Amino acid sequence: MEEKLKLYQEKVLEFIKRLQDVKFAGLMLFVVIVLMISWSGVKAIQANYNLQKQITALKQQNQLQQLADTNQQLENEYYNTDTYLDLSARQNQLLAAPGEKEVIVPKGVALSYTTPLPKSAQSEQPKTQQPVSQRNFQAWVNFFLHRQTAS
Repeated sequence: MEEKLKLYQEKVLEFIKRLQDVKFAGLMLFVVIVLMISWSGVKAIQANYNLQKQITALKQQNQLQQLADTNQQLENEYYNTDTYLDLSARQNQLLAAPGEKEVIVPKGVALSYTTPLPKSAQSEQPKTQQPVSQRNFQAWVNFFLHRQTAS
């Protein structure tokens, strides 16, 4: 144990002697300065990266807002056209153009001329409520058994 202690003391004394050497002290000072410059450089790079991300996000928001403004301007221009005024008068005030006759058809009469949905379309509705995995499994079973599906 004493030998280890003596060996340790000798190593400490050697290190102290090395610190007193001008070349070694200069080298240590150089290493410390290089580490400090590197550390500040890394911090600057990280700060620049974060700022660049913020700039990109703000540019995207700006472009989005410009598109929304352009869309609103086009919509406002459309509202000032004669076509919109004509459609609005027809839909909201039930007006017609000169020479046209307004025909009001009751809902029951209009629906009597429609055709009912085919049964295959009505039977598909419960299938869409099945989980995706179950529909996928059923599709594979139909494929392997050569069944035709109504899709």
